[in-house]
Amino acid sequence: MSAKHLYSIPLLLLTAALSLPFAAHADKLISIDGSSTVYPITEAVAEEFQNSNGGAVKVTVGISGTGGGFKKFTRGEIDISDASRPISAEELAQAHQNQIEFIELPIAFDALTVMVNPKNDWVDYLTVAELKKIWEPDAQGKITKWSQVRNGWPDTPIKLYGAGSDSGTFDYFTEAIVGKAKSSRGDYTASEDDNVLVQGIKNDKNALGYFGYAYYAENQDALKAVPIVASGKDANLANAVSPSPETVKAGTYHPLARPIFIYVNKKSLGREEVRNFVEFYLKSSAALTAEVKYVPLPEAAYEKALARLQNGFSGTAFSGHADVAINIDEMFKRELKNGA
Repeated sequence: MSAKHLYSIPLLLLTAALSLPFAAHADKLISIDGSSTVYPITEAVAEEFQNSNGGAVKVTVGISGTGGGFKKFTRGEIDISDASRPISAEELAQAHQNQIEFIELPIAFDALTVMVNPKNDWVDYLTVAELKKIWEPDAQGKITKWSQVRNGWPDTPIKLYGAGSDSGTFDYFTEAIVGKAKSSRGDYTASEDDNVLVQGIKNDKNALGYFGYAYYAENQDALKAVPIVASGKDANLANAVSPSPETVKAGTYHPLARPIFIYVNKKSLGREEVRNFVEFYLKSSAALTAEVKYVPLPEAAYEKALARLQNGFSGTAFSGHADVAINIDEMFKRELKNGA
């Protein structure tokens, strides 16, 4: 099954489809859960890894959102947590309390994408200030029409679609746009499953939503990405930047480009199949990341991640929140913290 054709499969069938070919004879299990954004990469790696070992190892990959994955991970219930943001201070404390040591591994870049319906012919770009006006908590019940966002736009309702509160995309978007993680209006259609958001936006002319770039890239005929003008830039189309692998690599898609991660339970690495899988993940990430429409890290970053894994360096390079537009080299230079 090709990874790039998996987006339309319902969640329950998707997890089952990943495991079924190997269920009859696999005698080792690797359990992964978490971010729907990271899911396409992890699923692709898992499929290739299972094929490479003839089904001796079964890899299960769930989509409970970054927050949901970390809840299981910090309780020691899964081996690996997919995360579209760094571990939070609360999650770090929970891991420390439960004596869960982990290794934090960036595996790709994502361009968090703002979208409208293709029939929307008035939105040519949005500024960060306009996005904040739409999504901040004070907007709830007040900013309800397009005409309230910019003069000249139609006096029609805005129908909002976005990540659920357990999603790392929700945390990152609110921090980057509103200025505080989890600070958002609540009157919108929310889901940790990005396929639900795809369907909502493609079927609603007045829709506006956001989620990871790969889900947009797989549905470009049904969605329209909105170029973004960063804070401090003059509000015009010339300064607007569209999400793409090129703009992410160039560092111009600001502030919605971000690194995404896997977190590995250090105890689980004592099992040969888990260590082999994570090494396989890092060595194959660049090719498979591009295949599923995300942006690979520089080759040197994968080498640093592999060295971190092999040396057993545990902890996080973050301080309990997502650092907007962090440089990947800076990330690897930071001292790691274990929550003590």
